[in-house]
Amino acid sequence: MTQPTRNALALAATTIRCLSIDGVQAANSGHPGLPMGMADVAAVLWLKHLRHDPAQPGWADRDRFVLSGGHGSMLLYSLLHLAGYPLPLDELKRFRQLDSLTPGHPEHGHTTGVETTTGPLGQGIANAVGMALAERMLAARINTGDSFDPVDHRTFVFCGDGDLMEGISHEACSLAGHLGLDRLVLFFDSNAITIEGSTQLACSDDARLRFKAYGWQVIEIDGHDYDQIDRAIRKALRAKGRPVAIICKTIIGKGSPNKSGSHECHGAPLGEEEVRLTKRALGFDENRSFVVPDEIRALFADRAARMHRAASRWQRQFKAWEASHPEQAIAWRRHTSGELPEQLEDALPVFDPAKPLATRSASGMVINALAKVMPQLVGGSADLAPSTMTWIKASKGVAPGDFAGSNLHFGIRELAMTAVINGMLLHGGFRVFGATFFVFSDYCRPAIRLAALMGLPAIYVFTHDSFYVGEDGPTHEPVEQLAALRCMPNVTVI
Repeated sequence: MTQPTRNALALAATTIRCLSIDGVQAANSGHPGLPMGMADVAAVLWLKHLRHDPAQPGWADRDRFVLSGGHGSMLLYSLLHLAGYPLPLDELKRFRQLDSLTPGHPEHGHTTGVETTTGPLGQGIANAVGMALAERMLAARINTGDSFDPVDHRTFVFCGDGDLMEGISHEACSLAGHLGLDRLVLFFDSNAITIEGSTQLACSDDARLRFKAYGWQVIEIDGHDYDQIDRAIRKALRAKGRPVAIICKTIIGKGSPNKSGSHECHGAPLGEEEVRLTKRALGFDENRSFVVPDEIRALFADRAARMHRAASRWQRQFKAWEASHPEQAIAWRRHTSGELPEQLEDALPVFDPAKPLATRSASGMVINALAKVMPQLVGGSADLAPSTMTWIKASKGVAPGDFAGSNLHFGIRELAMTAVINGMLLHGGFRVFGATFFVFSDYCRPAIRLAALMGLPAIYVFTHDSFYVGEDGPTHEPVEQLAALRCMPNVTVI
């Protein structure tokens, strides 16, 4: 089958729009505006460019797709259903219902194909930065420069105005630009609408200049023009040395005769009458719900078959590469299995209780001892390595264009550090730690909570943890932080 025509893409986008509004209407709760506005971009990306295999959701070299604006989850659920993931139509009908596979915001580990838990705005952007960083770091350790490289994929992230207003987006995008993460492509759903109304109520940023200042390549397009979308993605795939931001000028709720372009369709169902009018305007049967035309089923099935062949070809090439590169193959298994070395405790240093030693110094000795037997252990601090004692002495720092090191310079970006760690752990291949002073755990808390929800083995090294840190004054004295972390479910506090 040839590449989908413009008419086929338009029908796919219409199907996504109608599935999304039907899901939200059935739940009488949700956000139809984002899925309707980004349906055109999603159709082009998923049907022409995204490398993934619904038959092998865990394919190591798949592209990662992150929906940072998790409130628009019906977009992702519609795509996963159409693409062939184990998400039947009945689950779309159970959107936002207890025990369904389609919760109000995407949950990693709950719904196959969901790469990360998103909802708190901006977190998905930082997770995507972590995934892109992990890809480059794993490639630096595994790839051999032959005709076949086991690590060769990209990270795509959809975000909106709300994501970019959150401060974490600045921290994460600044870091990504500095590191030149050229396998990262961000689509900005620029519809100028938030829950209260126009973004002009509270924000007048120039996104183009903002991303240029970070060192990103910026492409501006009409987010409803299929040719422009396709050309922008192709250009992004050719980018070298810097991440790409594609600013998509879109209309929120596109297709709705009376609510498109308005905040009325951002966070509320269209209403039964408007759903009928929208389907009529889009050329769908207004009296039927959750309809997928046969030609769209066939279109996505063809794409799934192509991607399954690509994944199977990768498996064959990987086996041949593994046989001819035994040392790198061992490194691959060590990084991707998630297993810890046997007798790990034997590698730990022994301390004499009679000899006083600062706990952060002891922690640093432990980190360095573990790093000798765990090359997959990487991490860094929020500009505090000399104070937190978290530098791995046998390795170098990760730098723009050089990702072979084990030490990460997160800069003074505590929240992004913690969320980037989440993305790295979700990508697979590394055990990751992040460090800062304990009082600044307040800045990390939102991402720690998401790590806890996802069950990620993130490690946080919080030093200067005593309320006796007196000479710096009360701003640097942790008092309530210990209780705050202890009360967070699924977090082990030592």
